[in-house]
Amino acid sequence: MPDTLHVDSWPTAVHPWLQRLKVGIWRTHAHPLAERMLDGLAQAFAQLGHEVTDPPQADTQVVIAAAPYGEPVNWRRAPLFTARRRFGMARQPYIWVLTPVTPQRLQADLAHLEQALRKQPPDPADFAYPGLAPTAVETLVEQGRRGGPILALQRVVQSQAKAIRMLLAVGEGDTPTAAYLFNLVGAYPRIPARPRPDLFFLNLALRITTVASTYEITQHQVVGDPIPRAVWERLSTPAAMIRAGREFGARGFFTRMVRVGDLVHVPVVEASISSQYSEGCFATWEPELEALIATITGSARPVAKDNLTEDELAVIVGVRPDYLGARVQHVAGKRNDPPSSEAVEMFDMDTPLPRIPWEGRRVPVARSKLHSHRGVRAYDPRVVEFAPLQPAYYYFPVSCATRAQAEGIRDAFGRAQALRNPDDPRRIVFTVLPGHGVVIAEKWVPGKAPFEVIWEAMDSGALQIDAYVPQGPFGYEPGPDGRMVLREGPPVPPEMWDRDAAA
Repeated sequence: MPDTLHVDSWPTAVHPWLQRLKVGIWRTHAHPLAERMLDGLAQAFAQLGHEVTDPPQADTQVVIAAAPYGEPVNWRRAPLFTARRRFGMARQPYIWVLTPVTPQRLQADLAHLEQALRKQPPDPADFAYPGLAPTAVETLVEQGRRGGPILALQRVVQSQAKAIRMLLAVGEGDTPTAAYLFNLVGAYPRIPARPRPDLFFLNLALRITTVASTYEITQHQVVGDPIPRAVWERLSTPAAMIRAGREFGARGFFTRMVRVGDLVHVPVVEASISSQYSEGCFATWEPELEALIATITGSARPVAKDNLTEDELAVIVGVRPDYLGARVQHVAGKRNDPPSSEAVEMFDMDTPLPRIPWEGRRVPVARSKLHSHRGVRAYDPRVVEFAPLQPAYYYFPVSCATRAQAEGIRDAFGRAQALRNPDDPRRIVFTVLPGHGVVIAEKWVPGKAPFEVIWEAMDSGALQIDAYVPQGPFGYEPGPDGRMVLREGPPVPPEMWDRDAAA
């Protein structure tokens, strides 16, 4: 079977690197809507050229199962934790769990959460869902205030199903009207089934194909001798990183870490997913080391970005030639945890861009980079440049910490005129990945500390950060005050994309 999947006559752009996959249908919950969804997805995958089996087999790469809505699934029966052993798989497949719900039930649950999130202080009784831990209320409130009732509900549904990648299928009887796609970082795009049910299933199949066609790039490699402690202590960048964390924390830029144990008690969670993940990372260039000083990964241990220590910083000196991770150099006398999952992304962004002279050295034109699960509501085009991604990224988003994400971000910043031309007066460039968050880069400015240009733009309104992250195609248009303002939805057929009405 050829490796590359060619999609003809699709009305919007798709990624050129999509792979042909082995997809398995696992009928783990008998329900008319779930059965119709599984059948429709199986047909769509086959139409795209994938190999589909019912049930999954040992070499299946993608498993699509089902679970009830609103009912906790015992972790001993949850597909995420049992599929590999059940089918004798050599490696963990991509597992999607489909959950059916009626429009009436969904709207009632969203309305309940919307009302509960307004209460000050929150009433824990409003968040007492079957199967969730008593400590879940804090995470549900935080997530709800970040992304609205739909994001809080997403965490409930994921916790009850013991799943990460999910399809929330909305419909009456066996007829779907829409589907939401959920993931770890909190995406919730809504795909309508009308007026073209055939495109509905193909759209979902292509989105699932996109996720499974790339790979994680977190196999970081330690290289070289440890940096002497005396060298580390004379650098100014570690202290600048710690200060930047406090500055962004004071502006509410980083959201709280999501801990799986706060949501639901699953004894074997570490076997399949990290026990927690932190939202956001940042890095700045250290000229003396010819390296990036970056925050460490939150999956290693809890990291509060607004209260960093030197032990929560890592040194990135390059990207592995096989692109499986970053090249990292340790520091003598310091704890050396792996860098953030976006380490490759942060370093590789500089590859297509020029270097400039700075205090007797040659440095990348982008001094500091900032990544968080936030959006940008508006920006001043005199100060800030928006760097769009390739069109396919808006219709078929990619996963965090993957090669596809790193390359998409690298290419977007590589096209930015403010970075390609060091003399361009704009000092900040950003892009936003739909359903994921913002990536911001700043240039070198005399007299400014790392990241200071960014937080000053936040304070002045030249860069207006927002909790809302677009879930599909978007752009910016001139506003009444001269800033460019977020506009969602390009002029494409409505069956291809629909803004989430619940957001």
